[in-house]
Amino acid sequence: MRVAITGSTGLIGSALTRSLLADGHRVLRLTRGRTAARAADGSESASWEPGTRLDPAVLDGADAMVHLAGAGVGDRRWSAAYKQEIELSRLQGTRTVAEACAEAAEPPRVLISASATGYYGDTGDRVVTETDPAGSDFLASVCVGWESAAAPAERAGVRVVHPRTGLVVSADGGAWGRLFPLFRFGLGGRLGSGDQYWPFISLPDHIAALRHAIDHDDLAGPVNFTAPEPLTNREITRAMGRILHRPTLAAVPAFALRIVLGEFSEGITGSCRAVPAGLLKTGFTFRQPGIDDALRAALSEG
Repeated sequence: MRVAITGSTGLIGSALTRSLLADGHRVLRLTRGRTAARAADGSESASWEPGTRLDPAVLDGADAMVHLAGAGVGDRRWSAAYKQEIELSRLQGTRTVAEACAEAAEPPRVLISASATGYYGDTGDRVVTETDPAGSDFLASVCVGWESAAAPAERAGVRVVHPRTGLVVSADGGAWGRLFPLFRFGLGGRLGSGDQYWPFISLPDHIAALRHAIDHDDLAGPVNFTAPEPLTNREITRAMGRILHRPTLAAVPAFALRIVLGEFSEGITGSCRAVPAGLLKTGFTFRQPGIDDALRAALSEG
């Protein structure tokens, strides 16, 4: 296959690129700024800019377009300006890619356009599947617009998949990339009440799920990329201590998280018990369905 990827230097994009290249597929990295025609790993590259028309010919003959680019939700404290950047980077980028897919003479057969379990908002201990409605907070509204921005490709007959990703368990980045060092030093503990559900997924399972979505024509629309049994923050904290052999006595109250992180703290103390109904229905098999195996996989990265 020939697969085009935005966000190919991020945690998920770089792992997907390695996986595809290792299996003999061709990868076209869409990167911002000047690019070289071919990278050392054998991947091709082309430049793009969210909000600026992407030449549809760039995607001619690609089997799949995987769109992962967007400003990091947890990278900075949420000022009004950064919230706007979070939203615009997703809406403009997705619209740019979707329109190029729609206009290509030989369009990709599938557009996989990232989303997040933040779509559902805080749902308490209620089990959530892809048929549940959107929440009402900032991240939920971003996710609604993010997914809607892919409409041009869908109208043109391209199969569109929206992976609603949970918290990816990896020592190399994302939320867990920040948690591992704290727990290694014995400073880890529950966040807020600890009763909130965290919809996690191991990095290898996330990459396998993306490959599954590319290959399965019966998979379309929103798909929860989460492990089969989401756990509470309290349960995950215990697992971190168990796997790392460290105490987990520390606890960060919700008000302290609010002081340090601002509005973003709601995404940490909020609860989402999302389950992967779509993946399971189409025969996907998790390699690390439990948190212990997901943590061990993260510790063996690299």
